[in-house]
Amino acid sequence: MVGPSLRQLHAHHAIHEGGLSGAIDKTEEVEELLEMKEYEVARQAADHLIEYWETRILSHAEAEEEGFYQEKEAGNPELATDIVKLTRDHELLRIIVGDIKSRITEEGVTADIMHQFHALIVVNAIHSREEERLLFVSP
Repeated sequence: MVGPSLRQLHAHHAIHEGGLSGAIDKTEEVEELLEMKEYEVARQAADHLIEYWETRILSHAEAEEEGFYQEKEAGNPELATDIVKLTRDHELLRIIVGDIKSRITEEGVTADIMHQFHALIVVNAIHSREEERLLFVSP
């Protein structure tokens, strides 16, 4: 069952903005720790950032896929192609998080890992904007 916060644009937008804002803040924290050469603390912060992506952003994506998208498509079958694209965005986020998790264990927090964290932010921002534009318009 889809909760009311997913159905209402203002509430859904607030979820997106809150999640993105937190991801940006936590990414900046990791970068600052790296600049201060606090490598072990930066690694711990990066682990928390990964957990944030999983528990906040990706769990929201899962909730959307498990009901909200289906509900929207049932109400407007013309959205099917857009929903496939939005679901692919979620999969890209999952792939990038998975890549970070597997690489960070062996490599630590590198410049490339930080680029991937930034890629997550960019993909998520574009996805959220497009999702709101596509799914919260009158049929």
